[in-house]
Amino acid sequence: MAGSNLNRLSHLIWLLTFILAAFGLLTIGSASTATALADFQDPWHYVKLQAIWVALGVISFVLVRKLPMSFFKKNSRWIYLGGLIALALVFIPGLGLKIAGARRWLGLGWFSFQPAEFAKLTLVIYLSRFFTDVNFKIPAFLWAVGLYCLLVISEPDLGTTLVLSGIGLLMFYVCSGRTKQLLLLAPLGLILSLLLIVISPYRLSRLKTYLNSSHDPQGSSYQIRQALIGLGSGGWLGTGLGQSRQKYEFLPAVTTDSIFVIVGEEFGFVGSVIVVSAFLFLVLIGLEISKVAPDKFTSHLAVGITGWIGLQTFLNLSAVTALVPLTGVPLPFISYGGSSVISLFIASGILANIAKGNTC
Repeated sequence: MAGSNLNRLSHLIWLLTFILAAFGLLTIGSASTATALADFQDPWHYVKLQAIWVALGVISFVLVRKLPMSFFKKNSRWIYLGGLIALALVFIPGLGLKIAGARRWLGLGWFSFQPAEFAKLTLVIYLSRFFTDVNFKIPAFLWAVGLYCLLVISEPDLGTTLVLSGIGLLMFYVCSGRTKQLLLLAPLGLILSLLLIVISPYRLSRLKTYLNSSHDPQGSSYQIRQALIGLGSGGWLGTGLGQSRQKYEFLPAVTTDSIFVIVGEEFGFVGSVIVVSAFLFLVLIGLEISKVAPDKFTSHLAVGITGWIGLQTFLNLSAVTALVPLTGVPLPFISYGGSSVISLFIASGILANIAKGNTC
Protein backbone atom coordinates (compact mmCIF):
# COMPACT_ATOMS: atom_id res chain seq x y z
CA MET A 1 0.00 0.00 0.00
CA ALA A 2 1.25 3.48 -0.86
CA GLY A 3 2.74 5.59 1.91
CA SER A 4 -0.03 8.19 1.62
CA ASN A 5 -2.68 5.53 2.26
CA LEU A 6 -0.75 4.22 5.26
CA ASN A 7 -0.59 7.72 6.70
CA ARG A 8 -4.31 8.08 6.05
CA LEU A 9 -5.04 4.99 8.15
CA SER A 10 -2.79 6.29 10.92
CA HIS A 11 -4.55 9.66 10.91
CA LEU A 12 -7.99 8.00 10.88
CA ILE A 13 -7.10 6.00 14.00
CA TRP A 14 -6.06 9.20 15.75
CA LEU A 15 -9.16 11.07 14.59
CA LEU A 16 -11.64 8.36 15.64
CA THR A 17 -9.92 7.84 18.99
CA PHE A 18 -10.01 11.57 19.72
CA ILE A 19 -13.66 11.95 18.61
CA LEU A 20 -14.84 9.01 20.75
CA ALA A 21 -12.90 10.22 23.80
CA ALA A 22 -14.20 13.79 23.35
CA PHE A 23 -17.75 12.48 22.99
CA GLY A 24 -17.15 10.43 26.13
CA LEU A 25 -16.21 13.59 28.04
CA LEU A 26 -19.38 15.28 26.81
CA THR A 27 -21.55 12.32 27.83
CA ILE A 28 -19.87 11.87 31.22
CA GLY A 29 -20.31 15.57 31.88
CA SER A 30 -24.03 15.21 31.25
CA ALA A 31 -24.49 11.87 33.02
CA SER A 32 -22.51 12.54 36.19
CA THR A 33 -23.75 15.93 37.40
CA ALA A 34 -26.36 14.57 39.82
CA THR A 35 -24.17 11.92 41.47
CA ALA A 36 -21.09 14.17 41.51
CA LEU A 37 -23.02 16.96 43.21
CA ALA A 38 -24.43 14.55 45.79
CA ASP A 39 -21.11 12.83 46.52
CA PHE A 40 -18.54 15.62 46.06
CA GLN A 41 -20.55 18.88 46.04
CA ASP A 42 -19.07 19.50 42.59
CA PRO A 43 -21.20 18.62 39.55
CA TRP A 44 -18.11 18.50 37.32
CA HIS A 45 -15.99 16.23 39.56
CA TYR A 46 -16.07 13.20 37.26
CA VAL A 47 -15.63 15.06 34.00
CA LYS A 48 -12.61 16.94 35.41
CA LEU A 49 -10.91 13.67 36.34
CA GLN A 50 -11.79 12.10 33.01
CA ALA A 51 -10.34 15.11 31.20
CA ILE A 52 -7.02 14.58 33.02
CA TRP A 53 -7.00 10.89 32.06
CA VAL A 54 -7.83 11.67 28.44
CA ALA A 55 -4.95 14.16 28.39
CA LEU A 56 -2.62 11.46 29.77
CA GLY A 57 -4.03 9.10 27.15
CA VAL A 58 -3.24 11.55 24.36
CA ILE A 59 0.33 11.89 25.62
CA SER A 60 0.61 8.09 25.77
CA PHE A 61 -0.73 7.83 22.22
CA VAL A 62 1.87 10.26 20.89
CA LEU A 63 4.75 8.54 22.72
CA VAL A 64 3.75 5.01 21.74
CA ARG A 65 3.25 6.04 18.12
CA LYS A 66 6.96 6.92 18.01
CA LEU A 67 8.29 3.76 19.67
CA PRO A 68 9.95 1.15 17.45
CA MET A 69 7.72 -1.91 17.15
CA SER A 70 10.73 -4.06 18.01
CA PHE A 71 10.38 -2.78 21.59
CA PHE A 72 7.09 -4.64 22.04
CA LYS A 73 8.30 -7.79 20.33
CA LYS A 74 11.59 -8.04 22.25
CA ASN A 75 9.96 -7.30 25.60
CA SER A 76 6.66 -9.19 25.13
CA ARG A 77 7.48 -11.77 27.81
CA TRP A 78 8.46 -9.08 30.32
CA ILE A 79 5.33 -7.09 29.47
CA TYR A 80 3.21 -10.18 30.08
CA LEU A 81 5.01 -10.89 33.36
CA GLY A 82 4.51 -7.28 34.48
CA GLY A 83 0.78 -7.60 33.84
CA LEU A 84 0.68 -10.89 35.77
CA ILE A 85 2.49 -9.39 38.77
CA ALA A 86 0.21 -6.34 38.80
CA LEU A 87 -2.87 -8.60 38.78
CA ALA A 88 -1.46 -10.60 41.70
CA LEU A 89 -0.55 -7.51 43.77
CA VAL A 90 -4.21 -6.46 44.13
CA PHE A 91 -4.65 -9.35 46.60
CA ILE A 92 -1.92 -8.06 48.93
CA PRO A 93 -3.40 -6.04 51.82
CA GLY A 94 -2.09 -2.50 51.79
CA LEU A 95 -1.51 -2.53 48.04
CA GLY A 96 -4.81 -3.85 46.74
CA LEU A 97 -7.88 -1.72 47.40
CA LYS A 98 -11.09 -3.52 48.33
CA ILE A 99 -14.08 -1.57 47.02
CA ALA A 100 -17.65 -2.89 47.10
CA GLY A 101 -16.39 -6.36 47.99
CA ALA A 102 -13.97 -6.62 45.05
CA ARG A 103 -10.20 -6.26 44.86
CA ARG A 104 -9.66 -4.68 41.46
CA TRP A 105 -7.52 -1.65 42.25
CA LEU A 106 -3.85 -1.27 43.03
CA GLY A 107 -3.12 1.71 45.28
CA LEU A 108 0.31 3.34 45.15
CA GLY A 109 0.03 6.34 47.45
CA TRP A 110 -1.85 9.12 45.68
CA PHE A 111 -1.99 7.05 42.51
CA SER A 112 -4.23 4.03 41.87
CA PHE A 113 -5.09 2.02 38.78
CA GLN A 114 -6.93 -1.10 37.66
CA PRO A 115 -4.42 -3.73 36.45
CA ALA A 116 -7.12 -5.77 34.69
CA GLU A 117 -7.65 -2.97 32.14
CA PHE A 118 -3.97 -2.98 31.20
CA ALA A 119 -3.92 -6.80 31.25
CA LYS A 120 -5.99 -6.79 28.05
CA LEU A 121 -3.19 -4.94 26.28
CA THR A 122 -0.33 -6.93 27.81
CA LEU A 123 -2.04 -10.21 26.85
CA VAL A 124 -2.49 -9.02 23.26
CA ILE A 125 1.20 -8.07 23.02
CA TYR A 126 2.33 -11.40 24.43
CA LEU A 127 0.04 -13.52 22.23
CA SER A 128 1.13 -11.54 19.16
CA ARG A 129 4.70 -12.72 19.77
CA PHE A 130 3.50 -16.19 20.85
CA PHE A 131 1.70 -16.86 17.56
CA THR A 132 4.69 -15.81 15.43
CA ASP A 133 6.17 -19.18 16.42
CA VAL A 134 4.64 -21.77 14.08
CA ASN A 135 5.54 -24.53 16.57
CA PHE A 136 3.70 -23.03 19.53
CA LYS A 137 2.12 -25.46 21.99
CA ILE A 138 -1.56 -25.29 22.92
CA PRO A 139 -0.92 -26.01 26.64
CA ALA A 140 1.36 -22.96 26.76
CA PHE A 141 -1.43 -20.88 25.19
CA LEU A 142 -3.93 -22.15 27.77
CA TRP A 143 -1.54 -21.33 30.61
CA ALA A 144 -0.88 -17.82 29.29
CA VAL A 145 -4.56 -16.94 28.99
CA GLY A 146 -5.68 -19.05 31.95
CA LEU A 147 -3.37 -17.40 34.51
CA TYR A 148 -4.70 -13.95 33.62
CA CYS A 149 -8.30 -15.16 33.71
CA LEU A 150 -7.82 -16.97 37.02
CA LEU A 151 -6.49 -13.84 38.74
CA VAL A 152 -9.15 -11.55 37.27
CA ILE A 153 -12.09 -13.85 38.09
CA SER A 154 -10.74 -14.06 41.66
CA GLU A 155 -11.12 -10.27 42.12
CA PRO A 156 -14.00 -11.04 41.12
CA ASP A 157 -14.54 -9.57 37.63
CA LEU A 158 -16.44 -11.82 35.23
CA GLY A 159 -16.80 -9.15 32.54
CA THR A 160 -13.05 -8.63 32.12
CA THR A 161 -12.49 -12.39 32.32
CA LEU A 162 -14.83 -12.84 29.36
CA VAL A 163 -12.97 -10.12 27.44
CA LEU A 164 -9.57 -11.72 28.15
CA SER A 165 -10.73 -15.21 27.19
CA GLY A 166 -12.46 -13.79 24.11
CA ILE A 167 -9.24 -12.04 23.06
CA GLY A 168 -7.38 -15.33 23.47
CA LEU A 169 -9.86 -17.36 21.40
CA LEU A 170 -10.09 -14.69 18.70
CA MET A 171 -6.33 -14.45 18.31
CA PHE A 172 -6.05 -18.23 18.33
CA TYR A 173 -8.55 -18.42 15.47
CA VAL A 174 -7.07 -15.61 13.36
CA CYS A 175 -3.36 -16.04 14.08
CA SER A 176 -2.84 -19.79 14.50
CA GLY A 177 -4.79 -21.28 11.61
CA ARG A 178 -5.62 -24.30 13.79
CA THR A 179 -9.40 -24.24 13.48
CA LYS A 180 -9.86 -27.89 14.52
CA GLN A 181 -8.26 -27.25 17.92
CA LEU A 182 -10.44 -24.17 18.33
CA LEU A 183 -13.53 -26.37 18.04
CA LEU A 184 -12.31 -28.06 21.22
CA LEU A 185 -11.30 -24.87 23.04
CA ALA A 186 -14.55 -22.96 22.44
CA PRO A 187 -16.83 -25.50 24.21
CA LEU A 188 -14.33 -25.66 27.07
CA GLY A 189 -14.57 -21.89 27.49
CA LEU A 190 -18.37 -22.04 27.38
CA ILE A 191 -18.49 -24.78 30.03
CA LEU A 192 -16.15 -22.84 32.32
CA SER A 193 -18.23 -19.66 31.88
CA LEU A 194 -21.43 -21.48 32.78
CA LEU A 195 -19.71 -23.06 35.80
CA LEU A 196 -18.59 -19.63 37.04
CA ILE A 197 -22.16 -18.39 36.71
CA VAL A 198 -23.76 -21.35 38.47
CA ILE A 199 -21.43 -21.29 41.50
CA SER A 200 -21.96 -17.56 42.09
CA PRO A 201 -25.37 -16.47 43.47
CA TYR A 202 -25.28 -12.94 42.01
CA ARG A 203 -24.18 -14.17 38.57
CA LEU A 204 -26.88 -16.85 38.61
CA SER A 205 -29.39 -14.18 39.55
CA ARG A 206 -28.31 -12.08 36.55
CA LEU A 207 -28.75 -15.10 34.28
CA LYS A 208 -32.26 -15.61 35.63
CA THR A 209 -32.94 -11.94 34.97
CA TYR A 210 -31.78 -12.36 31.38
CA LEU A 211 -34.10 -15.33 30.90
CA ASN A 212 -36.99 -13.61 32.70
CA SER A 213 -36.95 -9.81 32.93
CA SER A 214 -39.66 -9.83 35.61
CA HIS A 215 -37.39 -11.74 37.98
CA ASP A 216 -36.59 -9.70 41.12
CA PRO A 217 -37.60 -6.28 39.66
CA GLN A 218 -36.19 -4.32 42.60
CA GLY A 219 -33.03 -6.41 42.80
CA SER A 220 -31.03 -8.20 40.09
CA SER A 221 -33.21 -7.01 37.19
CA TYR A 222 -33.43 -3.38 38.39
CA GLN A 223 -30.42 -2.12 36.40
CA ILE A 224 -31.42 -3.66 33.07
CA ARG A 225 -35.02 -2.51 33.48
CA GLN A 226 -33.86 1.06 34.10
CA ALA A 227 -31.48 0.80 31.15
CA LEU A 228 -34.28 -0.23 28.80
CA ILE A 229 -36.50 2.57 30.13
CA GLY A 230 -33.74 5.08 29.40
CA LEU A 231 -33.08 3.77 25.89
CA GLY A 232 -36.79 3.71 25.10
CA SER A 233 -37.28 7.26 26.39
CA GLY A 234 -34.83 8.63 23.81
CA GLY A 235 -37.04 7.93 20.81
CA TRP A 236 -35.62 8.84 17.42
CA LEU A 237 -33.76 12.05 18.25
CA GLY A 238 -33.39 11.93 22.04
CA THR A 239 -34.42 14.20 24.86
CA GLY A 240 -31.47 16.55 24.29
CA LEU A 241 -28.04 16.99 25.86
CA GLY A 242 -28.32 17.21 29.64
CA GLN A 243 -32.00 16.24 29.66
CA SER A 244 -31.65 12.63 30.82
CA ARG A 245 -33.91 11.58 33.69
CA GLN A 246 -32.22 8.23 34.35
CA LYS A 247 -29.02 9.97 35.49
CA TYR A 248 -30.81 11.20 38.62
CA GLU A 249 -29.75 8.08 40.52
CA PHE A 250 -32.31 5.83 38.83
CA LEU A 251 -29.71 4.04 36.71
CA PRO A 252 -26.79 2.27 38.46
CA ALA A 253 -23.25 2.63 37.01
CA VAL A 254 -24.48 5.59 34.97
CA THR A 255 -20.99 6.85 34.03
CA THR A 256 -19.35 3.45 33.50
CA ASP A 257 -21.10 0.26 32.37
CA SER A 258 -24.41 2.02 31.59
CA ILE A 259 -23.08 5.14 29.83
CA PHE A 260 -24.59 4.09 26.49
CA VAL A 261 -28.05 4.37 28.04
CA ILE A 262 -27.46 8.11 28.48
CA VAL A 263 -26.33 8.27 24.85
CA GLY A 264 -29.55 6.61 23.75
CA GLU A 265 -31.73 8.72 26.02
CA GLU A 266 -30.23 12.12 25.16
CA PHE A 267 -29.26 11.55 21.52
CA GLY A 268 -31.91 9.02 20.55
CA PHE A 269 -31.78 6.20 18.04
CA VAL A 270 -30.04 8.36 15.44
CA GLY A 271 -27.27 9.42 17.84
CA SER A 272 -26.83 5.83 19.03
CA VAL A 273 -26.44 4.57 15.46
CA ILE A 274 -23.77 7.21 14.79
CA VAL A 275 -21.82 6.13 17.88
CA VAL A 276 -22.07 2.44 16.98
CA SER A 277 -21.02 3.28 13.41
CA ALA A 278 -17.92 5.06 14.74
CA PHE A 279 -16.90 1.91 16.61
CA LEU A 280 -17.60 -0.22 13.54
CA PHE A 281 -15.48 2.10 11.42
CA LEU A 282 -12.66 1.89 13.98
CA VAL A 283 -12.78 -1.92 13.86
CA LEU A 284 -12.74 -1.95 10.04
CA ILE A 285 -9.72 0.37 10.00
CA GLY A 286 -7.96 -1.88 12.52
CA LEU A 287 -8.57 -4.92 10.33
CA GLU A 288 -7.27 -3.03 7.30
CA ILE A 289 -4.13 -2.14 9.25
CA SER A 290 -3.62 -5.82 10.09
CA LYS A 291 -3.71 -6.61 6.35
CA VAL A 292 -1.05 -4.06 5.45
CA ALA A 293 1.17 -4.68 8.49
CA PRO A 294 4.77 -5.35 7.41
CA ASP A 295 5.31 -8.56 9.40
CA LYS A 296 3.53 -11.30 11.34
CA PHE A 297 4.00 -9.79 14.78
CA THR A 298 2.54 -6.39 13.90
CA SER A 299 -0.30 -8.04 11.95
CA HIS A 300 -1.19 -10.17 14.97
CA LEU A 301 -0.92 -7.13 17.21
CA ALA A 302 -3.35 -5.16 15.05
CA VAL A 303 -5.79 -8.09 15.04
CA GLY A 304 -5.59 -8.46 18.82
CA ILE A 305 -6.13 -4.76 19.57
CA THR A 306 -8.97 -4.51 17.07
CA GLY A 307 -10.59 -7.67 18.43
CA TRP A 308 -10.31 -6.38 21.99
CA ILE A 309 -12.01 -3.06 21.16
CA GLY A 310 -14.68 -4.74 19.05
CA LEU A 311 -15.44 -7.48 21.58
CA GLN A 312 -15.62 -5.10 24.53
CA THR A 313 -17.90 -2.74 22.61
CA PHE A 314 -20.15 -5.65 21.64
CA LEU A 315 -20.38 -6.93 25.24
CA ASN A 316 -21.17 -3.49 26.66
CA LEU A 317 -23.85 -2.64 24.09
CA SER A 318 -25.36 -6.12 24.21
CA ALA A 319 -25.56 -6.04 28.01
CA VAL A 320 -27.40 -2.69 28.26
CA THR A 321 -29.83 -3.72 25.50
CA ALA A 322 -30.55 -7.12 27.15
CA LEU A 323 -29.11 -9.13 24.27
CA VAL A 324 -26.77 -10.90 26.70
CA PRO A 325 -26.83 -11.19 30.51
CA LEU A 326 -25.73 -7.99 32.22
CA THR A 327 -21.93 -7.88 32.31
CA GLY A 328 -19.80 -5.13 33.79
CA VAL A 329 -17.43 -3.95 31.07
CA PRO A 330 -16.82 -0.30 30.12
CA LEU A 331 -17.67 1.12 26.70
CA PRO A 332 -14.26 1.87 25.10
CA PHE A 333 -13.19 5.55 25.19
CA ILE A 334 -16.63 6.70 26.39
CA SER A 335 -17.10 5.16 29.85
CA TYR A 336 -15.62 6.90 32.89
CA GLY A 337 -12.33 5.42 34.11
CA GLY A 338 -8.66 6.33 33.86
CA SER A 339 -7.19 2.83 33.55
CA SER A 340 -9.56 1.96 30.71
CA VAL A 341 -9.11 5.13 28.67
CA ILE A 342 -5.31 5.27 29.04
CA SER A 343 -4.83 1.61 28.09
CA LEU A 344 -7.07 2.12 25.05
CA PHE A 345 -5.13 5.22 23.96
CA ILE A 346 -1.90 3.22 24.21
CA ALA A 347 -3.48 0.46 22.10
CA SER A 348 -4.65 3.00 19.51
CA GLY A 349 -1.17 4.51 19.44
CA ILE A 350 0.23 1.07 18.63
CA LEU A 351 -2.33 0.69 15.82
CA ALA A 352 -1.34 4.07 14.40
CA ASN A 353 2.31 3.06 14.69
CA ILE A 354 1.68 -0.14 12.71
CA ALA A 355 -0.26 1.84 10.10
CA LYS A 356 2.87 3.94 9.51
CA GLY A 357 4.53 0.77 8.24
CA ASN A 358 7.01 0.40 11.09
CA THR A 359 8.42 -3.12 11.20
CA CYS A 360 10.21 -5.16 13.82
